[in-house]
Amino acid sequence: MFNIKKTLTIAAGVAGALAFGGAYASADTTDYVVQSGDTLNKISAKYNVSVDKIAAQNNISNVNWIVTGQHLSFATDDTTSTQTASTTTAAADTSSTTQAASTTSSTDNTASTSTQTASTTTAATSSTTTSSSSSSETAALNALIARESSGNVNATNGQYYGLGQLSAQARSIYGGNTADYNDQLNAMKAYIAARYGTAVNALAHSNSTGWY
Repeated sequence: MFNIKKTLTIAAGVAGALAFGGAYASADTTDYVVQSGDTLNKISAKYNVSVDKIAAQNNISNVNWIVTGQHLSFATDDTTSTQTASTTTAAADTSSTTQAASTTSSTDNTASTSTQTASTTTAATSSTTTSSSSSSETAALNALIARESSGNVNATNGQYYGLGQLSAQARSIYGGNTADYNDQLNAMKAYIAARYGTAVNALAHSNSTGWY
């Protein structure tokens, strides 16, 4: 006689073993030094790791703001074992012929749909917040450049030079000694990040004191 209880017990044991195996997917950690012209999107594509994951593991609040020479460390997941276990589990669920297994599968599908909806909403909110923050930073940076050099890479004032009018001491630390626009821009960003954290803060200081 067909024993439903025994069948369910065996199916549950198989699914549990697969789930347990999937939890031990290995991960490698990558250390990376930011180069001139790098963005998190480029690094993400190069190492096949999401921008949000790199930002979270390196406490980066603005994904559009990284500095040349900055050290990044992030984990690269090996998802092969997890994907194989998920595929096998899905096949086992499909082959189940009992009413109890069908009910469980339906519940799992409903939970999965809810999770996907919540993830989409969170991603949209995060994107809006990041976009607003990025716009403020860009506007503040442009305001500082206009105030300090009017965008002239060859602007000088005594020891101060370039887009951000950095001193000789600052340029020895952050670069920007050439007439290359990107070189000076990256040096200015690095100086601002080290001294004020954000361009918005640097602009506020400049508005208050006349310098930054």
